[in-house]
Amino acid sequence: MLNKIVIFGVGLIGGSFAAALREAGAVRDVVGVGRGAASLLRARELGLIDTVAESVEDALRDADLVLLAAPVAQTEAILAAIEPWLQPQTVVTDAGSIKGEVIAVAQRMLGDKIAQFVPGHPIAGRETTGPDAASADLYVGKKVVLTPLPQNRAEHVARVERAWQQCGAVVHAMSAQEHDAVFAAVSHLPHLLAFALVDECAGRDNADQLFRYAASGFRDFTRIAGSSPEMWRDIALSNQSAILDELDAYMRQIAAMRDALAARDGATLEAMFANAQRARHAWLQNIEKAETPPEQDRDA
Repeated sequence: MLNKIVIFGVGLIGGSFAAALREAGAVRDVVGVGRGAASLLRARELGLIDTVAESVEDALRDADLVLLAAPVAQTEAILAAIEPWLQPQTVVTDAGSIKGEVIAVAQRMLGDKIAQFVPGHPIAGRETTGPDAASADLYVGKKVVLTPLPQNRAEHVARVERAWQQCGAVVHAMSAQEHDAVFAAVSHLPHLLAFALVDECAGRDNADQLFRYAASGFRDFTRIAGSSPEMWRDIALSNQSAILDELDAYMRQIAAMRDALAARDGATLEAMFANAQRARHAWLQNIEKAETPPEQDRDA
């Protein structure tokens, strides 16, 4: 049982973390911290948090766990505010979609308290934001990747791991470098592509006509373009190098497809489509197995 957790950012990610731990009976007191009073008050109204922090000092007093669930660009300011009040028993983790830059920021801001920071990334989300989007079942059967630091104590990593397991998640571990390369390919690039397609269509003279006839294929491909622009701006800039590598690889693939189309090379086009279809079917089968909720004790 966690006596007290503090959540910076009580929207979809942070609010769902709080809701899941509450449902599991795994936490006594949840304190919310954020930039907007309206969101914090709404989170309290929804029962996601017990208290709106009056100050960072008050929030961190006797805290067991702190989750940073605000946009990545706010990490430096949040950690700078936390550091003077960070007590030895408190573990800090984050939910950022990039890890390399977040760790570098944490090392600068926390100094000799860096051992208390356990980087993490829940692989779950929706295109909706804010406290009203929070759901206690958001993480059930979903992966959470931890990228522990050499300085972390085993019991601190275990505390973060246990909290996510009590949310119903399946916890994995990898290096920060590997994490950022993998998610540039399978998360960051798809978001950029969805944003780019919708932005390009919206800028055309016949945009109204295009959107009037866009149907399920367009909707499914562009669903994630409904995500937070602020958050994805921060992710793109923070993982710039890996995302540029993935954009270059994707552009080479698009160029090859364009060449085949221009040459009316149906065999090459069909082979590319068939390979993609097989890979997607195999991925769906594997992900369905992976996201079956594990037989693990979610009780405190």
